[in-house]
Amino acid sequence: MNRIIYVPHDLLNKNYGALKLADKKNDLIVLVESAQTVNGKKWHSQRLQFIISSARHFAQELTESGYQVVYQKSATTLAGLIEVGKEHKIDKFLTTYPTSFRRLESFKDFPITFVDNDFFLTPMAQFTEWAKAQKSFKMESFYRQQRVKLNVLMDGKNPLGGEWNYDHENRNPVPKGYKSHELSAFTFDDIDKEVASEVSKLDTWGNSENKYWATTRKQALKRLAEFIKYNFEKFGAYEDAMPINNWSVNHSAISPYLNNGLLHPLEVVDAAVKKFEEGEIPLASCEGFIRQIIGWREYVNGMYWFLGDDYRNENDLAANRKLLPLFDDPSKTKMNCLSTIVGEIQENAWTHHIPRLMVLSNLANLTGVTPSEFLDWMRRVFVDATDWVMVPNVIGMGLHADAGIMMTKPYISGGSYISKMGQYCKGCVYDPKLRVGEKACPFTTLYWNYLDEHQDKFNKNHRMFQQLNGLKRLKDLDEVRIQAKQFLKQLSAGEI
Repeated sequence: MNRIIYVPHDLLNKNYGALKLADKKNDLIVLVESAQTVNGKKWHSQRLQFIISSARHFAQELTESGYQVVYQKSATTLAGLIEVGKEHKIDKFLTTYPTSFRRLESFKDFPITFVDNDFFLTPMAQFTEWAKAQKSFKMESFYRQQRVKLNVLMDGKNPLGGEWNYDHENRNPVPKGYKSHELSAFTFDDIDKEVASEVSKLDTWGNSENKYWATTRKQALKRLAEFIKYNFEKFGAYEDAMPINNWSVNHSAISPYLNNGLLHPLEVVDAAVKKFEEGEIPLASCEGFIRQIIGWREYVNGMYWFLGDDYRNENDLAANRKLLPLFDDPSKTKMNCLSTIVGEIQENAWTHHIPRLMVLSNLANLTGVTPSEFLDWMRRVFVDATDWVMVPNVIGMGLHADAGIMMTKPYISGGSYISKMGQYCKGCVYDPKLRVGEKACPFTTLYWNYLDEHQDKFNKNHRMFQQLNGLKRLKDLDEVRIQAKQFLKQLSAGEI
């Protein structure tokens, strides 16, 4: 053996990255379980189990396929590679270009060669070229370019069906009593049980029993097939819906496997297009799903690298409130939407993009939670959280902490949006229609208070004209300010 190929825990695919260059006779494949990472934060238990067990299964699969593999437990990733190198007298190292600035920085003074990261569909040079040519970084223009480049859902030079985007058909609340196909639970093996036992000894958050998160490629493919068969048809119509007692709705729940390499975006797109071409899937559902894969996912990764590592520290609105108690303990709030959603995250380490954006991030934005604290929480609790995903989504889209670099306006709302798209408000002690009074919804009160506090920031933004014009018509603004002050105090104390 004359070379070590290092495989990170989020690049688990032998057909891509550095592994596709592996020589079974002469290369030693190394995975490192870093104590610094495992013990560094109070992770969701299922998140840790998913990451560690997926890597151990992958190491086993490589061994069974004839590769020479070492799964090393060490204080840090770098320490692990140095230890294995010394033990086997190897000083040549190869890996796939990292998915985070932190990993890249850790290799700064280490003699390792990088292979281009082809776990994404858009090379960084290509994205940078696009970004440098833009006056504003609109995902829609990038997405259209992707459709043409990849020739997905195209009719010659035109989009199939005549429209690029069918969002207007994909914003429906679910009908009363609606139930999607529920995700099937997996049967786990001795590796999973061993990892679960080890994780149980750590200081973690959330329910420790993993039922739904695949730890092998075979299971990940099963989950993709399950979505394509049962939930793809109605995905578009209800992708923004927030029903109660239906935690995954029609979502695929495959983001963890796209983010750790068990699935590749190209095979997901191919599976979706193949099913669509059979004639059973509405174009709006297929386009909406494809847009998440080749549009938003690629765009977010591109923006992560284009904006640089300092982007995570943006705080244009000078938010400085500590993380609200309800984010770590759903019993600390009487708000039905939040107690339900945070409770579901405790249970399953996941919720889909609208609760993340329009409930969790919305509240953090309206209450002025420090962006770095909220980012840290999001990184800890979601099974699919990775740095490149969370930094742009939280700092740029969720909290509008970047002065509008990514999004031209903040994604905020009062209780009305949550009432329209969700089923939480019925039976809640707060009324989404009220902004003052004993039953006023904190979202509604804090929405108007937010606009009032930040109108100097937004008064030249044409996309905020309607909201700010509505603020001018409020006759009870003084009462709203008083109510908001009380709500903020109570939320920080975990009392509402």
